[in-house]
Amino acid sequence: MSALFGGLMSVVYHVISAVLLFWHAVWDRVLGDPHVLATDWAWVLGIVFLVLTVRALLVPIYVRQMHSQRALQRLQPKLKELREKHKGDPAGLQAALPALYQAENVSPFGSFVPMLLQIPIFIGLLHVLRHLRPTIVSADAQTLYGWTVTQFHDASHAKLFGAPIAAGFQATADQLGPLGAHSVTVKIVAAVLIVAMITTTYLTSRMSILKTGWAQEPQQRMVQRLMLYGVPVSLLISGVIFPVGVILYWTTQNVFALGQQMWMHRRYPLDTPPATTAEEAPKVVAAPKVGAKPAGRRPKRS
Repeated sequence: MSALFGGLMSVVYHVISAVLLFWHAVWDRVLGDPHVLATDWAWVLGIVFLVLTVRALLVPIYVRQMHSQRALQRLQPKLKELREKHKGDPAGLQAALPALYQAENVSPFGSFVPMLLQIPIFIGLLHVLRHLRPTIVSADAQTLYGWTVTQFHDASHAKLFGAPIAAGFQATADQLGPLGAHSVTVKIVAAVLIVAMITTTYLTSRMSILKTGWAQEPQQRMVQRLMLYGVPVSLLISGVIFPVGVILYWTTQNVFALGQQMWMHRRYPLDTPPATTAEEAPKVVAAPKVGAKPAGRRPKRS
């Protein structure tokens, strides 16, 4: 099993490297290897367009994710009936839920598939960017995953506003010395990107929940809360050890996700407004009968 996983991740490393090198070559040809504002824009834009490539390929899956969320929303009344029917009988409720999901052709975990698919990509990008270290001098190590020695050298020294894309918030002065970077600059750039990454992650989850509504099922609601609050908090911790390039990747994909969600919700509007409880559901006001006298008015005396 470990050998299979290792082989799969090796393919991921090669694919990510190929896409990144492709977009770097494109922008290098278009822009002529620009180095403005202490930034190697060909490499930075290579990471940005790596995100756009991945997101474009995942659009059909995100559409299915949205339909799955909408299906779960429409299923809320039946879920409420099941909870009332099996009140005080958790085992019976857990046994009845799969049958309901199967009958309605709904997967309660369908909305998390895109995130699971991105995990190998994220791990692969993290590994590739961590591999881009100037301390690696072996030609065999530098040419892993389809890189050339020249590409490896250029990428390992590429910077974003003076911060190497392969360095992180915790990089020491000794580690940054060969890159010609300052620790304060790296910390400032990394901190700004970490804040942007956390904020956009929270906004992306919040927009999704507000559009579909909080789940009635306690387990699904717990997952929603974990996505809304737990993931941003975990990014605050892990962002400190992420390379700048990985944080740039995450922030870019969040910005793209926000725009994609806005477009998809306009393209596929909700049938009914989301509601978390029966009391929050929109109340239907009956139309007055034809010929009925308006309420609150007294008949005129002749």
